[in-house]
Amino acid sequence: MRITYRNIACYGAFVLLLATPLKAFAYIGPGAGFAFLGSGFVFIAAILMAFVTIAFWPFIWLWRRVRGKVISKRARTRRVIVVGLDGLEPTLAERFMEEGRLPNLKRLREQGSYSRLGTTLPALSPVAWSTFQTGVNPGAHNIFDFLTRDKRVCMPLLASTESVSGGKTFKLGPIKFNYGHDSVRITRKSEPFWKILGRYGVFSNVLRVPISYPPEKFEGNILSAMCTPDLKGTQGSFSLFTTNAKLLAERSTGGEFALLNRQGSLLCGAVDGPPDPSGKSKYLSCAFTLEPQLEAGYAVLRTGGLCVQLKPNVFSDWVELKFPLGRKEIPGIARFCLRELGAETTLYVSPVNVSPEKPALPISSPFLFSSWLAKRNGLYGTLGLMEDTWGRNEHALDDARFLEQTYLTHAEREKMFFDLLARTREGVAVCVFDASDRIQHMFWRYLDDRHPSPREQTPGLEHTIREMYERMDQLVGRVMAKVNPGDVLFVLSDHGFSSFRRGVNLNTWLMREGYLVLKEGKTVGADYLQDVDWSRTRAYALGLSGLYINKRGRERMGIVEEQAATALKLEIAKKLEGLKDPKDGAVSIRKVHDSALCYKGLYADEAPDLIVGYNPGYRVSWDSITGTVEAEVFSDNTKAWSGDHHVDPELIPGVLFSNRKLTAERPHIIDMAPTMLDLFAVPVPRHMEGKVLV
Repeated sequence: MRITYRNIACYGAFVLLLATPLKAFAYIGPGAGFAFLGSGFVFIAAILMAFVTIAFWPFIWLWRRVRGKVISKRARTRRVIVVGLDGLEPTLAERFMEEGRLPNLKRLREQGSYSRLGTTLPALSPVAWSTFQTGVNPGAHNIFDFLTRDKRVCMPLLASTESVSGGKTFKLGPIKFNYGHDSVRITRKSEPFWKILGRYGVFSNVLRVPISYPPEKFEGNILSAMCTPDLKGTQGSFSLFTTNAKLLAERSTGGEFALLNRQGSLLCGAVDGPPDPSGKSKYLSCAFTLEPQLEAGYAVLRTGGLCVQLKPNVFSDWVELKFPLGRKEIPGIARFCLRELGAETTLYVSPVNVSPEKPALPISSPFLFSSWLAKRNGLYGTLGLMEDTWGRNEHALDDARFLEQTYLTHAEREKMFFDLLARTREGVAVCVFDASDRIQHMFWRYLDDRHPSPREQTPGLEHTIREMYERMDQLVGRVMAKVNPGDVLFVLSDHGFSSFRRGVNLNTWLMREGYLVLKEGKTVGADYLQDVDWSRTRAYALGLSGLYINKRGRERMGIVEEQAATALKLEIAKKLEGLKDPKDGAVSIRKVHDSALCYKGLYADEAPDLIVGYNPGYRVSWDSITGTVEAEVFSDNTKAWSGDHHVDPELIPGVLFSNRKLTAERPHIIDMAPTMLDLFAVPVPRHMEGKVLV
């Protein structure tokens, strides 16, 4: 059964009760992620579209039949199921299979096939999943990193979206009319395979596949994933409210620490929401009170007429928050966790998610699809990066709380996926699960005795990653039980994993080698390359893997002529390759790739000039990502984020399991899109670069 406007339009009356969403305005959060410029949607238009679809559905159905918009009789299957397990590491998967810990994946390997899956350059989720969707290399889909740079000012920008100013004005005599709105659009180019399938009558249900924000219309349903912002406009900003003044002195990245004000027996605070379009304050806010019940061992949270009992170190369900703006309210949802109750009280608040039931931003297509899912499965998180890794890095959460939050998200996604899978009788059902990636990022230090980041002493945490693999195996087993004869099942990861012990500040290295110059009197440089003397700087680094030449005519303050750029790239690459860590002499950088030789396509010129491929144990330092020039090139990584995959892609493949035998050797993630098309007898476009695998 397909879930289309036909069977979600029944929620049209429900939407009439919602407040009209308003504009959200751009800002750059301090270390929390990079903002977007979004726009509200007119709900009434969505309702009218639903009713029109119902009225004209018989004619649409007949027209599609006449045009042959049905699955081809030549298709080799009627249904394909894709389970993405982000970051699943092949060496661990293979080891755990041999130990008998992953019986379902082992059975899938024996019945069908298993192979390590080649990944992209660089091995980053937005890059790899974009290639998964489109079947092209990054030079053709335009995603090279989480971040890119604004050539005008050499400032970091979120790579996957861009803001578009659409507001217009016209006059009719003395009357001025404003129309249009600012919007955000996806910068990933080329077409995902599900959009092509839709043109040939193959319907797809797509859940949380990066990069899919904002969602694109096609013959199917999609719920956006990575880079979907929170209601504040960032990539995830937590809040920590406390009576403990010592905590307020902490510097926080990715969130805000705020004081709980005492009013008699109550503690009062306000959660920040969307930017305030009136300009009266920075953000709209939602007030709350917290009443500690010390003898009973809990506190009572009250906000907007809701009353929630909070027990120490237990996450609440999703709490609906309302951010008033005049006579209207913008809805959002958040989870609360009472972190401390006693002489001092501390309350964690998750990033405020766009409400899936009453979305103030476009998070799904059709627009009402997210509401349909919420009505069937309950409220769920919509933020692109749901698991609050920065909350854990900044000690707003401990390991146990982070793990609980991660599995709450995972359970929501499982519920939605199996609901949709039961209704996808033919076509494609694809879902990406993130717990495998996030848990390895935060718990790898328990696998690596050499890691400098401290471990917590809670018993059992050392088995967290192994237990996660076992849990993913159980998920696969439940999916296999739903596979019908003739169905094709793929289980894959976009890349593998390794340890991240030491950071390399590329900008500090560039400064020491004379390629980057700071302003007079500066020995270290502020964030966002603010202290760089561009009149004397030939190269700089931004993002997780990229290094740029300061080219004349491309960067606004560029000084390197085009003819000299190629030689300069070779010179820098030669020096960086084999760069040794003074701590123990280990080689930190395996290979530096010239993007001009690695990428092809219309957007290859948008790539960083050089892509750095690290050895396991190393990655770009935290501060180098956003352009800070530190005192030292190398530094210990002491954050909980202790595992990573920003190493040379040859060292970090993903995995690919299937219930069909692979007919091609050395599969690569670029092969998935053409394989999906071929299974349904849909012609593979000439621009796709991959090969058919089964």
